[in-house]
Amino acid sequence: MKKPVSKDDLRAELEEAMGRFIEHGGTIEQVPQGVSGREDHAPPQRGTRELFIEPKATRTQIPEVLAALDARRRPGKRQPQRSVRGPRKKLIYDDFGEPLRHVWVEE
Repeated sequence: MKKPVSKDDLRAELEEAMGRFIEHGGTIEQVPQGVSGREDHAPPQRGTRELFIEPKATRTQIPEVLAALDARRRPGKRQPQRSVRGPRKKLIYDDFGEPLRHVWVEE
């Protein structure tokens, strides 16, 4: 099983990549919060997908599958339980919860 990458591993990898970037003459600019990465606030380029602008897709329902699922949801008919009419065995406990003996009781 492949070990998932932890956040500590990702942070270490990012720190290492930034260190290599700075060693090769790269500089890091501080950008104020809220500034867009697009130049002149241009709209997105073509080919990028904007979310939730497409019409809702229609789905084709399959009646047989839906009927089978509904049939599984409905509880089936249960067998009527037989009433126990004879005596039954009952365990008697002492004051400390230890079993003492079995007795037969009529119901």
